[in-house]
This record gives sequence, structure tokens and C-alpha cells, in this order.
Amino acid sequence: MTQVPVRVASLGLGWWSDVLADAVGRTSEIEIVACYTRDPNKRRAFAEKYRCEPAASFENILEDPSIEAIINTTPNDVHLETVRAAAAAGKHIFLDKPIANTVADGKAITRACADAGVVLSVGYQRRREGQFKWIRTEIEEGRFGKLVQAEANISRDRLGQIDLDSWRYKASGMPGGVMLQIGIHYTDVLEMLMGPVKRVSAMSAQLVLPGDNPDIANLLLEHESGAISNLTASYASASEYYMMNVYGKEASAYYDLFQGLRCLRRGEGKAVPIACEKGDTLVEELEEFAACVRGQATPAVEGQRATEALAVIRAGVKSAREGRAVDIAEVLASPDD
Repeated sequence: MTQVPVRVASLGLGWWSDVLADAVGRTSEIEIVACYTRDPNKRRAFAEKYRCEPAASFENILEDPSIEAIINTTPNDVHLETVRAAAAAGKHIFLDKPIANTVADGKAITRACADAGVVLSVGYQRRREGQFKWIRTEIEEGRFGKLVQAEANISRDRLGQIDLDSWRYKASGMPGGVMLQIGIHYTDVLEMLMGPVKRVSAMSAQLVLPGDNPDIANLLLEHESGAISNLTASYASASEYYMMNVYGKEASAYYDLFQGLRCLRRGEGKAVPIACEKGDTLVEELEEFAACVRGQATPAVEGQRATEALAVIRAGVKSAREGRAVDIAEVLASPDD
């Protein structure tokens, strides 16, 4: 028997809400039935595009018993307020990363959903890419041996493409700038592959873009295992570029946007190309969320994991500001981070 789609409302109708709504259109597991944002023009446009009901208020969505869940793409600094309200109304929540701007808010969001007994799934689609799945499987099966090092780069060209009125490009809305906005994707992947981060040393600068936020950053990550990772994040590059190399005692993997994935094993003289299935990572995370709502799965990134991922970036922001290495434990314990 075909499973009834999870009925959801989209909240916060910026450009990423459209990306997720397009992904919803590629699955039969979720149906967008309502939407809300404070701007009535955006609300009507989204409702017309995705054939859903433009709600008159967020409260109307919360009071509608036929709506089971919320896809939340609101600004980071209102995640706590909107998630608390949704959880109290018994709505499950798919929340776009990061979980919040502060660790304190991340913890409060996690607690609110746990207390209400609702699903909280935080969107981190990069970890679902085929090359990282392949590397993770090889690591788990022991074929990489002891992990010793990794290096990564996530870069985009945003010159002339930013809106200084958008919360995404303001220090108040996206503290840490490029570190929090895109760097967090690869710190999440690095922790997935290399294990939890223990300490962060970071530098950041604003070199190309206008505004008040860093457009380049470098983070040196010390993992609990003793392995060391290096991550560069940039909005000031000439073009889009992604790469990640993972080095183990028995094998190493090399991935970049243009050459794909290659693997070099101990004793071999040449890296071998690895064919990876190109999946639909957004559909995958949304279908996982639907399965969680139905009690058939658990989120790959729930509240605690999302808060730990945020703590790495908060440690990086603090390190860059204060010129010292910052322990993750310090950030997790601080009421101000």
C-alpha cells in the first residue's frame, strides 16, 4: 500500500525554501500544503508556484491539525522562537543548517523538540554526497587504517552576487560569515569521516566582498583521535570549487569538483578513479525526514549533532577573534557561545 505523504508547511520563504520545495516535488513522501512568511507578496508567489495554501499567519499553521510538520528556512536568529512554537504545537521540524547562531540556542532547540516528542532533523546534504559515503564505508571497514590527516576546500565566487540587506550576509545574522554559511558543511563532513573535533585554530579576513563579515577563513581542526584536518572556506574565489583529501596509514582518498574521487592504497603507485553514484541529496534528506515522522528512521543529523557541528564553527570564530586555539568543550560550556 502506498504511504500517505507527510503534510508539511514551508516557513520562511527565501531562495533556499524554493530549493527544498523543488526537491519535495521530486518525491512522493512529502506534500507542501501551506506556506507562510511575513511578506504577503512572497507568500502569494510561493503558494502559486508550489500549489499550496498561503497561510494568513504562522499561528494558523500551528493550529491546523492536518499539518504534520514544518520545513523551516527562517533566519538563524529566529530558529529558536519558531521551533519552540512548532514543537509546542506538536509539529515535527525539518530545520535548515545551522541549527542556530549560538550553541545555547542549539541546546534549547534540541531540548524543546525532545520535551515535545517531535522529530528534529537538521539539513546537512553535503554529507550525503556519493564520494563521502564511499570514503566513510571504506573507513568503517578498516581499509584506510589509522586516519592521520585531511584537507578540504569549499569555495564560491560571490562578488556582485550578495544582497547586503539579507541576513545571510550580515555579521548579526550569520556570525563568522563564510565559516558559518558554507564552511560548516565541510566541518560536518570532516567530523563524520575523521571523528569529533577537539580543538580549533582559525584565521579569517574580509578581502573582496562588501559588508561586515569575513569572506575567507581557514580552520585547523584537531580531532579527538589526534588526526589533524585543515579547511579553507571562501566567498572570494574566482570560481566555485570543492575538494577534500583524506589520508590514512593504509589508503588515501582524493576528491575535487573537476576530477571526481580517486583512491591510492599503500604500496600502489597510482591513484585509481572511483565511480560514485550521483544521488539527489536533498530528496534523500527529506525522505529520511518523512520516514522519521512515520517512526521508521532516525535523523542523520539531530539536535545534539547539529549543536556539536555549530560548536566547531563557534570555536573557529572565537579563535580568529582572539588569536588562540579554542577547545570545543569551552564553547559547549559557555552561555555566550
